[in-house]
Amino acid sequence: MSDSAFSSLKLHADLLKNLTSLGYECMTPIQAQSLPPILAGKDVIAQGKTGSGKTAAFSLGLLSKLDVKRFHVQSLVLCPTRELADQVAKEIRRLARTIHNIKVLSLCGGTPFGPQIASLEHGAHIIVGTPGRVEEHLRKGTLKLDKLNMLVLDEADRMLEMGFQSALDAIIELTPKNRQTLLFSATYPEQIQAISERIMNNPVMAQAASTHDDSSIRQHFYKVDDDEQRMTAIRLLLLHHTPESSVIFCNTKLEAQNVADKLTGYGFSAAALHGDLEQRDRDQTLVQFANKSISILVATDVAARGLDIDSLDAVINYHIARDTEVHVHRIGRTGRAGSKGIACSLYSDKESYKVALLGDYLGQTIEPETLPSNKILSNAPSKPLMATLQIDGGKKQKLRPGDILGALTGEKGIAGSKVGKIQIFDNRSYVAIRRDLIKAAMDKLAQGKLKGRSFRIRYI
Repeated sequence: MSDSAFSSLKLHADLLKNLTSLGYECMTPIQAQSLPPILAGKDVIAQGKTGSGKTAAFSLGLLSKLDVKRFHVQSLVLCPTRELADQVAKEIRRLARTIHNIKVLSLCGGTPFGPQIASLEHGAHIIVGTPGRVEEHLRKGTLKLDKLNMLVLDEADRMLEMGFQSALDAIIELTPKNRQTLLFSATYPEQIQAISERIMNNPVMAQAASTHDDSSIRQHFYKVDDDEQRMTAIRLLLLHHTPESSVIFCNTKLEAQNVADKLTGYGFSAAALHGDLEQRDRDQTLVQFANKSISILVATDVAARGLDIDSLDAVINYHIARDTEVHVHRIGRTGRAGSKGIACSLYSDKESYKVALLGDYLGQTIEPETLPSNKILSNAPSKPLMATLQIDGGKKQKLRPGDILGALTGEKGIAGSKVGKIQIFDNRSYVAIRRDLIKAAMDKLAQGKLKGRSFRIRYI
């Protein structure tokens, strides 16, 4: 039996059976290092990049410790953003499919407070939430953590960057001293070391290498003089490489919005993702990017942390990241699962010191390359293959993906192969359709009914 096989762990038979059914056989490096001490009840600090399998590692840890018969909050997972919290809750539920009567509850800002109180009154085993909202529930007495046995800080570095230090302190103060604490982070700055020394008991360190194989990610660096040249460089790189999906990283919210607006003005399919957006707009942008209706996401590091994005073709750094580990984390989002990825970084004379630091960190000499010819600026940007329809009905109206797919592909409908991702929210749903079939899809949905009802449909 391989040491990296999940079957080598002391996990409940039902959990192992479910892991096999989900296609989980061998552990990733971060799982192999962190799971044995987690299952042994030790405090663990685990450092690894996005996509390294951290979520499954702590999820299996808390599920193995869970006692379903004791109906109170036993585990708390704190995440920096609602998107990541939703993703984590979804993964825990998926891994817990064989455990009956388990209740996982999300407590995040940007959603109504009242329904969360009602859900808490019915009890929960596992809470996944953002620090601000969890602290608010504790302050109002609607959440009790006196019987908590496991605390997980996911993406801890980003929570501290986002200013959640005081909220984390307030939450930790209200948890039992004898709990098990797991701290997961992509980077390991001094702040993380300081918080771990304060809240953890002899933690075991688990680290997965955060460097990337040059065969899967090619890094390119380009020198620019000013912001005007920076924008021209972005256009040239996008027109030259024509990536189907790319993320442009900016260091500030204002920068992200400005770059997205300018790219849209030049005819590119782009949208911004940053902390100043309303939750509904954030959800809609993420849906469109995930279903290939938007080609370019212009994002800050905080907004993009924890995004579940598959097959990203390119990452472009509008500015070099302030921290070398953050740079490595950014480019690690492309070239995943063995696919080829491109990482392009722009820098000016003022940022040359960052490039030197990055070169030392990567163990290589970084030389600027020549940008593609300006002649291609006259080329028209390519349009995404898909487009998105919004349906003003969702989970609360009992809509399911099968209902929407059936309505589209029914008698004289469109082929199922032309329908992309279908995502259902509480009161609205989104479906991706081949761009050339949007009108036919809208007509089909408008003429028919979903669950015996007519819903408003619009192209976004």
